[in-house]
Amino acid sequence: MDFVKILATATALAVSLVTTTPVLADDPGPAAYATALSGKRVVMVPLAMGFDLAQGWSAILKREVEAFGGTFETRDPNWSTEAGAQALTEAISSDPHPDVLVVMSPDLNSYAKILKKAQQAGIYVILIDNPANFPADAYVGSDWNKLGQLEAEAVIKGCGDSSSKKIGLVQGDQVNATSLYQYAGIMQVLESHPDFTVVAKPDSNWDATTARNVVTTMLQQNPDICGIIDFWDGDATGTSAAIRDAGLADQVFLVTTGGGEKTADCATLEDGTYGAVVMTDLARESGDMVAMIKYLLQSGQPAGTSSPYIYTLLKATTKADLAPDTCWDLKALQAAAGN
Repeated sequence: MDFVKILATATALAVSLVTTTPVLADDPGPAAYATALSGKRVVMVPLAMGFDLAQGWSAILKREVEAFGGTFETRDPNWSTEAGAQALTEAISSDPHPDVLVVMSPDLNSYAKILKKAQQAGIYVILIDNPANFPADAYVGSDWNKLGQLEAEAVIKGCGDSSSKKIGLVQGDQVNATSLYQYAGIMQVLESHPDFTVVAKPDSNWDATTARNVVTTMLQQNPDICGIIDFWDGDATGTSAAIRDAGLADQVFLVTTGGGEKTADCATLEDGTYGAVVMTDLARESGDMVAMIKYLLQSGQPAGTSSPYIYTLLKATTKADLAPDTCWDLKALQAAAGN
């Protein structure tokens, strides 16, 4: 091979190497991500840790926060507004204080001033599931008016045109946003169905025993009632017991809302205890919280800058809708998260 051919071959080989060898990319993302998130402290204060939603949120948040190098903690007010307020106050004054507070407010106003102080201290505040009169850095949870509409539509369908068209409501209380907005959504739908009548609407104060007692009275006074909407599956266990005790399980269509946990909701739909449940999509809702935490910690914006709403997808689920993935299993989730 002469010199010209050798030179041409070498040149072709060099060009081939240049065009086929990948250039090492310098992606700035991982370093920026780690700098913003590593070592950050996230504290969750729900209404209590002893119910399925709080335990499900906790399992997922713990796994995600620890995966990005942060620390995750919970405080358990055990249904006490005073204990919750104290837990928040102590967290805000701690050194170092949390970077993010994830809070389930007991009502519209009790935590508002405390959470404002948190933002003033540079702490991002994410409200979960319970709205409040406070511009949080994000609200993640249900649109409770829409949820009430879905419950009303479900009870109307469950009762049917040939029923008495008498329904009862078991409200939570008169200060919690979930109860107030749920009621508003129910009544909004019933305005379009004037043939359906609400014959009773007692409060349960979110207690199963109280729900059982008030529904026992409701059924004694209205034995031809065709449906009941209970505002939470935690006390709907009491409502269902009262219906069963009255021998009206085949007559009263019970609708409630819940966290979509396997034993709490899918099992009770399967056995006919509940006629319909408007379920929270726990995995998606928890994913929304995680996304907001990651965004806020990287955004550089001061706490209290914006207040977006991230609403969870809602659906009234009946026995006919059940599929293997309809509900989540708390024990399996906790095991997967190492809890």
